[in-house]
Amino acid sequence: MAALERWHVGPWTTHGSLPGEPFEPGRKRTPDELNFDVVGLARILGRRLSGREELQVRLWQNELRPTHTRMCGVHTLKDSENSALLAETAREALGWLEERAPEGYEFVFSDAVYLRPLTELSAEVVTVDAVLQLTAERGDAFPADRLAASHVKQSAAGEWFAGDAVCNWSGPYPTAEEAADAIKAARVELTNQLAEAGHTDLAASASRWPEVQVVAV
Repeated sequence: MAALERWHVGPWTTHGSLPGEPFEPGRKRTPDELNFDVVGLARILGRRLSGREELQVRLWQNELRPTHTRMCGVHTLKDSENSALLAETAREALGWLEERAPEGYEFVFSDAVYLRPLTELSAEVVTVDAVLQLTAERGDAFPADRLAASHVKQSAAGEWFAGDAVCNWSGPYPTAEEAADAIKAARVELTNQLAEAGHTDLAASASRWPEVQVVAV
């Protein structure tokens, strides 16, 4: 599952209107379009389908998939039974995704598919993202936040950075080890900042934070 190595917290699909909500053409998918996105996401990440299932996906695509000339948020399946089949297939695809969520995270589906950190502090693995979410819920934020929650990623030029799915927060570095060391140092700073601010329960979870993730090109 190499594709799942490039994970990020937040939405993994476009947003859609929930059943019963008014459509927002050009801004949100219809429920059918959103369900199709869920099926497509699982396929992109490696879920294999039978030949018959692949054919069904292509038929759904012909009715639903927006292109540069087709606005999203307006297309629905004409047949209600076909729509129900798509919804069931999307639930199966979501179940497949849920089984492959990175340790300490979960996939959830509402107006999009989201990857969210689990915030149970007694768990064997507590992610830095979970600590930051709990910190934010308590009304706090700290200078070391972003870098401490980063992973190591490699650029097309071969340089190494500490960052997230969108931004590089530190680097470039000549080696992955040096980028990882920058993140580890930020984690130490964050632990100290949490303790100094009175969040001793969050600081105590540092021994169960996962190893810094390294993603190569």
